[in-house]
Amino acid sequence: MLEKLVNGFESHLFRNRKWVILSFIFITLFLGYQASQLKMDAAFSKNIPLNHSYMKTYTKHQKDFGGANSIMVAVEDTSGNIFNPVFFDALKNVHDQLFFIPGVERSQVKSLFSPSTRFTEVVEDGFAGGPVIPADFSNDEFGLNVVRDNIEKAGIVGRLIGNDYTSAMVTAQLMEFDPQTGKPIDTIAFANQLEQELRVKFENDKIKIHIIGFAKMAGDVAEGAKGVLLFFLIAIIITAIMVYLFSKSVMLTILPLVCSLIAVFWQLGLLTVVGFGLDPMSILVPFLVFAIGVSHGVQMINAVRRRVLDGQTTKAASASAFRSLLVPGGVALLSDTVGFLTLLAIDIGIIRELAISASLGVAVIILTNLILLPLVISYFELPKTPDNPEKAKRIENLWRWLSNFATPKYAAIVLVSTVILYGIGFQQATKMKIGDLQGGAPALHQDSRYNQDTFFITDHFSITTDVMTVIVEAEPEACTYHSVLSQIDQFEWMVANTPGVESTASLASVAQKVNAGFNEGNPRWEILPRTTASLVQAVGQVPTTSGLLNGNCSVMPVYLFLKDHKAETIEVVVKKVKAVAAELNSDTLQFKLASGPVGVMAATNEAVSEAQLPMMIYVYGAVFVLCLISFKSLKATIAVIIPLYVVSTLAQALMTLLDIGLAVSTLPVIALGVGIGVDYGIYILSTMSNKLTNGMPIQQAYFEALVERGSAVIFTGLTLAIGVSTWFFSALKFQMDMGILLTFMFLVNMLGAIIILPALSAVFWRKK
Repeated sequence: MLEKLVNGFESHLFRNRKWVILSFIFITLFLGYQASQLKMDAAFSKNIPLNHSYMKTYTKHQKDFGGANSIMVAVEDTSGNIFNPVFFDALKNVHDQLFFIPGVERSQVKSLFSPSTRFTEVVEDGFAGGPVIPADFSNDEFGLNVVRDNIEKAGIVGRLIGNDYTSAMVTAQLMEFDPQTGKPIDTIAFANQLEQELRVKFENDKIKIHIIGFAKMAGDVAEGAKGVLLFFLIAIIITAIMVYLFSKSVMLTILPLVCSLIAVFWQLGLLTVVGFGLDPMSILVPFLVFAIGVSHGVQMINAVRRRVLDGQTTKAASASAFRSLLVPGGVALLSDTVGFLTLLAIDIGIIRELAISASLGVAVIILTNLILLPLVISYFELPKTPDNPEKAKRIENLWRWLSNFATPKYAAIVLVSTVILYGIGFQQATKMKIGDLQGGAPALHQDSRYNQDTFFITDHFSITTDVMTVIVEAEPEACTYHSVLSQIDQFEWMVANTPGVESTASLASVAQKVNAGFNEGNPRWEILPRTTASLVQAVGQVPTTSGLLNGNCSVMPVYLFLKDHKAETIEVVVKKVKAVAAELNSDTLQFKLASGPVGVMAATNEAVSEAQLPMMIYVYGAVFVLCLISFKSLKATIAVIIPLYVVSTLAQALMTLLDIGLAVSTLPVIALGVGIGVDYGIYILSTMSNKLTNGMPIQQAYFEALVERGSAVIFTGLTLAIGVSTWFFSALKFQMDMGILLTFMFLVNMLGAIIILPALSAVFWRKK
């Protein structure tokens, strides 16, 4: 039945090949235009699991306390002392410039020049205070001395002023939408504006500008992603050389490359049609689409070339190759597509868009490389010059040697070695960490400008962006009750003594300091007042702009400043917070995770951890079902899947050896590797199955499968691996990590298909 459908489809296509090719041309022109309209999109909300419980807390209180999408600008005086007129002019200019950049939440811009940056001191009559920089500030020696004294009184050293007085900080929260246009903030354009309006304008020999925050990181990642175009060009050149060496024909080199590039144009154009943009992760997908397209194109030209050498005309050879490859190639590409679609189960926007982007790209390869390519080839006359006899003999000897893996003796050695290798890999894979394993921005190299700015701020200030905020929800006016604040104080003390927590801040700890101030600054009075009147007096000195309480005092965050955002640090702190919260939570008082940059990371890590096993089940489940439908044999399906599973485990072991954590950028790699790696086994086993059905011995069936498909399979593995290996030199660390892992998976999956698969076949079909 299936064979009849394929034959009918082939007959219809080749009878109308001119009109089919014209249709492809018109579609390519349309989608090529759509691809030219594609824009970069790196919205903050795409990078977080919005439906996670932490993120629901985050979005609920984002308006009152800001979110994780913040910017920190450290202004450094290269002379080592900020108290000079040049520095204060520069700091004021940076504050004012940042204040007026569209997309900045102006009420949340803080620095020495913010009216909300105030000091309080104890005097004979009680308290006195005012702005750290007074209204009549003069930028001279007297004025600077006044500001120096006010800074000491305000207790902002380490927060807005560097610990060594060499730098000062300007911080801001970003909006999700541009108030002027109502459209989402263009994160990459905003990052470029930060660079031009702050660093370029104000940095000189005396002043240095250091900028960190999600928007700036996204901008630097997008800048690094521009290098992808160069890698793409290099990959095309390398692939062209390899295809020519394989085919020995200029025409057979150009055609699969052109069809694969058409698939890339279609994929990019379809992204615009469905309303998506390119983000730093999905910008890598065209690479994969091109490489996968070439690999299937090589299978096609190999099949056509072999038939031409057997004496068929090019048109007949193209039609025959189409019939023989449509089902195995279609199943392989459908497996890739469904495998990528399983990534939709991960509730993170950037991964879901990657899944859709990759699925669209692989799906169109079915049209461009399994249908268009043979139709176009049929119009050309191919040379009928056979390979050099000596070369052909050497290749045949290689296939003879490899066919030994399909004998019981060699199969036993291969399978025992595979079990031992799997055991070692599994033991190592269990050590894999969820999250980032290095300091700074994990998407960038440690020596990148962004990470150098991060390390400067970490070294010179007591606080950084590594902040986790625990939201305390209570009844209105709850902060006027001693029982509530004492619970918060107890929570803060218990969490502050957790490894990885550098310091903490909350309304409870600040109220204690204010109470001491009301009692002549005596440290013995640094406690929470027990009477409501005294407590109201202490809390009343803390404005809502401090971020320590909301308007009706029903929400009071506890800020945890961590030493870093490494996976282990976050895991330890989250575990402690959950344990303490479970102990202290009541009907009227709830400690909820989490807000702040590290709160977002914690939610992301948990989402990745929860998605890991289901994603693997979905990927292998999809491949299993499609192979079962294709081969109609459980043994054949298992023979294809076992090598894939072994390689996936070894890839996870490699991640632990290279200190690569399982994060948003590396989670899709396993699905990509499995989805693409299954192609090798499908092509080889589909050829073997037909011969085994006709009663051929297993070793001979494998030998003839290698003769027919072996060169193309090995070539495909090498082409895919070399294509992504260029990513080793990327300015983006996450792209380099993906390149290492995908290179490993493409190569080892190919080896698994030509070594482990025949060994399994020798066991499953030993009677043959």
